[in-house]
Amino acid sequence: MSRTASAISILGGGSWGTALALLAARNGHRVTVWEFNRELADRVRASRRNPDFLPGITIPEEVRITSELDEAAAAADCILIAVPSHVVREVTGALAALLPAETLLVSCSKGIENDTLKPVTDVIAEMLPRVSAGRIAVLSGPSHAEEVARAVPTAVTVASRSGDTAETVQSLLMSPAFRVYTSPDLTGVELGGALKNVIAVAAGIIDGVGGGDNTKAALMTRGIVEITRLGAAMGADPLTFAGLSGMGDLIVTCMSRHSRNRYLGEQIGRGNTLAQVLAGMVQVAEGVRTAKSVRSLSRRLKVQMPISDEVYNVLFEDKPAKEAVHDLMTRDPKQEDWG
Repeated sequence: MSRTASAISILGGGSWGTALALLAARNGHRVTVWEFNRELADRVRASRRNPDFLPGITIPEEVRITSELDEAAAAADCILIAVPSHVVREVTGALAALLPAETLLVSCSKGIENDTLKPVTDVIAEMLPRVSAGRIAVLSGPSHAEEVARAVPTAVTVASRSGDTAETVQSLLMSPAFRVYTSPDLTGVELGGALKNVIAVAAGIIDGVGGGDNTKAALMTRGIVEITRLGAAMGADPLTFAGLSGMGDLIVTCMSRHSRNRYLGEQIGRGNTLAQVLAGMVQVAEGVRTAKSVRSLSRRLKVQMPISDEVYNVLFEDKPAKEAVHDLMTRDPKQEDWG
């Protein structure tokens, strides 16, 4: 498809940020990646590789890599925010004085703040008040970085409160290997991407304790019910969770060998502690922090989320994984419903 070349900056030089840079560069855009770790930025710039986060991938010379935030922000038409969700507040706070008000901002981070219980786009809006809400979007869907980097066919959703903004981001990122749909439901698209990580931890626990395909299928089906309940209570369209940013992202994150959240759950299901697993991981498993936020939100909004509750209990209350599975399976009999 034809498009006008734009200046796109990606904040975050991890696996997802690097994959997005490759995608944007293939689409003919002028791409800058900001990596806060100066040593890592220098190493990747010199070698054109990022083996800790995206092994086996060569980064084209035309992708600029910097550790200076002002360089990444100054000339960007569109900024993709791909840092871990718990540092979005700090990064956007530093960005506030550097950013033209007309810049498009796209959240590519998946999480909910623990202290404020705000989704990432709410944090962005709070920290960048000069940027109108209609200039903020969220990109979500089943899109493991390892596959996007290799141009494996992928489909995602971009949502914004402005249809023009969603369509602009769609035109910037869409390619023969990366199909982008638009949605007006920013809340639903964003929550689907964040909440599925908690269910993916549960899926990994199932793998770790020796559960089967039946178990995983039940978990995913009832997991999307929990996601939909909480999302609807927060103002999302329930049907959004049947789409790419809901069920689609849930499937890939619960099933894939690339999934960090599934991996973390599996290791805990095998008897390792959370501290042991985190110590051995380079990349962030967003489901850990999000499990805390979901616990607080579900109680505040009086939404039943038994799977998410048990994930919290296993991660933070040292509940044995097998006991958590048993307690879920022996809850009182109920009628199946989505309400």
